[in-house]
Amino acid sequence: MDKPIGIFDSGVGGTSIWKEIHKMLPAEDTLYLADSANAPYGEKSKEEILRLSIKNTEFLLGRGSKIIVVACNTATTNAIDYLRANYDVPFIGIEPAIKPAALQTKTKKVGVLATKGTLSSSLFHNTSKLFAEGITVLEQEGRGLVELIEAGKVQSKEMQAVLEEILQPMLAQRIDCLVLGCTHYPYLLPVLKELLPENITIIDSGEAVARQTKAVLEKNDLLRTDGNTQTSVFYSNKDIEVLKSLVDCPDAQVSHLDF
Repeated sequence: MDKPIGIFDSGVGGTSIWKEIHKMLPAEDTLYLADSANAPYGEKSKEEILRLSIKNTEFLLGRGSKIIVVACNTATTNAIDYLRANYDVPFIGIEPAIKPAALQTKTKKVGVLATKGTLSSSLFHNTSKLFAEGITVLEQEGRGLVELIEAGKVQSKEMQAVLEEILQPMLAQRIDCLVLGCTHYPYLLPVLKELLPENITIIDSGEAVARQTKAVLEKNDLLRTDGNTQTSVFYSNKDIEVLKSLVDCPDAQVSHLDF
């Protein structure tokens, strides 16, 4: 089917998921919505996150999306059950990769860096309870990180100072796995690798989400089979320059949207 894969996030962070999907499914059209004007979602109420998620979903469906990837941990944990119950297309969600971290840890101590909205959700706590028996899960709110990434300040001294403060409590507890529980956070990998000891494994969900997207498309007979050139279309309701800088695709169409 030649309809696009729809993807939305609270901002530019979900492009880390788009890259994995684009790599695994190169024949598919993609349509990405960055709701940067409302970022971050992590500080908002569940009701507001649900309202924005519905708005984003209806935008993508209105442009013909055949499947929707909720490329935002906070939106997944607070809204995906409602979206699946009220819309007819398949939804792919994202949640912190607790299970692989629990399987890999040797110290039995795992750090989770996520937004307040994700850490306080019932889905996150149910996942932790299910997969992390006997494991100490140290939760750390990434306060301020999304705002800095949205402002294009990944490599700034301000970012380094914020990360050093955030990481210190988890390092003091001898974690050996750090789960990135927000799709913005993979863009911090270069800085994190400088700040973290070599024995700490950093885990994110991007590749697993791409695999699940492919599996669901196959199951629902939605994979594209023709040989036409694919399109990658991106919309943002804020300044598009940061979004452009993160999308490494020469044929991408990046546009501002009053949304």
